[in-house]
Amino acid sequence: MMPETKISQHTAILLEHARKCGIQEDALLQAIRTGKVEAFQPAQNGHFDYAELFSYAQEHEEDLEKAAQEGYRITFNTRNGLKIWLEEAFRLSSESDFTVGEGVIENLFLQEEQLDKLKMTLAVNWTIAEITLDDQGYKLKLTLRGLKS
Repeated sequence: MMPETKISQHTAILLEHARKCGIQEDALLQAIRTGKVEAFQPAQNGHFDYAELFSYAQEHEEDLEKAAQEGYRITFNTRNGLKIWLEEAFRLSSESDFTVGEGVIENLFLQEEQLDKLKMTLAVNWTIAEITLDDQGYKLKLTLRGLKS
C-alpha cells in the first residue's frame, strides 16, 4: 500500500471546489505543476480564495500533485469543514441532502464510489458510525471520534 498523501481540510476543499467548478483533471494538474493561481480563476469567488494555495502547501509540505492524482487523507476535519467538503466533493447540499448536528452528520446518502472516496479521505478524528444499504445507496452516519451517541 502506498503511503497516503495528507493535506489540510482547507486544501482539500479548494481541490474539490475547483473540480466542482469544471476544472478538468489535466488542467488541475497543469496548474499545480506550474503553480499558476490564474488557472483556478473559474473556481475563485468570495468563499474560495486560491491565492494562498501554493504557499500554504509548500509551507506544510503538502504534495498537491499527488493529492490531486491519487487522492488524499484530510489531516483534521471540523464539523463545518466536513460539511463543506461533502458539498463540494459530492455536489450535495447540507440543506437537503444530509443533516448536520453536534459532532454528527446523518442521513448522508452516497453511491459506492463516493463511499470509497469518503473512506479514503475522512480525517481520523471522524468515523463512519453507521452504514446501511438501501435503494438510494449507502446511508451513513458520521460521528466525531470519541463522542458517544
